[in-house]
Amino acid sequence: MAVTIVLILALVVVLVSMSTRIIRQYQRGIVFRFGRVRPATRGPGLTLLIPGVDRLQKVNLQIVTMPVPAQDGITRDNVTVRVDAVVYFKVFDPVRAAVNVQDYLFAVSQVAQTSLRSIIGKSDLDDLLSNRERLNQGLEMMLDSPALDWGIHIDRVEIKDVALPEGMKRSIARQAEAERERRARIISADGEFQASQKLAEAARVMSDTPTALQLRLLETVVEVAAEKNSTLVLPFPVELLRFLEKAPDQQPTARPRRAEPTTGRARSDPGPAPAAPAVRPAPGPVAPAPRTPDTGTPDTGTSAAATPDTGTPDAGARRREAASG
Repeated sequence: MAVTIVLILALVVVLVSMSTRIIRQYQRGIVFRFGRVRPATRGPGLTLLIPGVDRLQKVNLQIVTMPVPAQDGITRDNVTVRVDAVVYFKVFDPVRAAVNVQDYLFAVSQVAQTSLRSIIGKSDLDDLLSNRERLNQGLEMMLDSPALDWGIHIDRVEIKDVALPEGMKRSIARQAEAERERRARIISADGEFQASQKLAEAARVMSDTPTALQLRLLETVVEVAAEKNSTLVLPFPVELLRFLEKAPDQQPTARPRRAEPTTGRARSDPGPAPAAPAVRPAPGPVAPAPRTPDTGTPDTGTSAAATPDTGTPDAGARRREAASG
């Protein structure tokens, strides 16, 4: 009798152990009775099953972090890249996750890989490097569409790394260096422009008040003299330079010389002297023909020949005596 009781107790213990299951807080239990899923899911704690009739399947409701293997692809601007990502998802409907898909983990992994290759082909290299937020949202929408039928919610998708070829890395480095050089030149030119404006304003102020220029010159001399060096600085007035520049333009022009009588002496001006014109003697008065005492008519047979005037006083007196006689 005692042996029978012991056997019954052992059988009861075995049946209880086979019919009881413990479900954790982050899990949900799905009961299959004769292969048919029960609509109600079992919550956390101790649950009882009918031995040999019910089968319990546990589904994890925690967020799953799944790394997506690196995928090789060609971007829209024909650049070969290698991109990897990570997917965060969780199960919100345990019945769908257990019934509609055989292995939801493997299914999500495959969909993530194909979606990542698709998003690489639709994007440019600049978008992959600088506009990842938009690409993450697009990749999340591509994954969330089929996952809803599996009772899975895609929490977020992040692109981790974009591997570029070495040649493309060097090209991007040269482009970035050129861009930095351009910005440096623009900043330098802007500084020169502002400095020139300030100098122009200072020049206008100093031109209105010449004393300010002298004060500035003395201040510069003081600054140079404050340093311990062997350099001697002598300021040179700018006004003196301006005077020297204007001096050749202010020389008096040569006055015209008076005409000198043409003689045999050489002229002081360079160049060949013009030939002196020949001096013709002035013709003197012609003596009238002598009259005959009888008829009073001029004597046509003999006439006094006009002699050239030599300019001497004796010849002129003889001509006058001949005319009076």
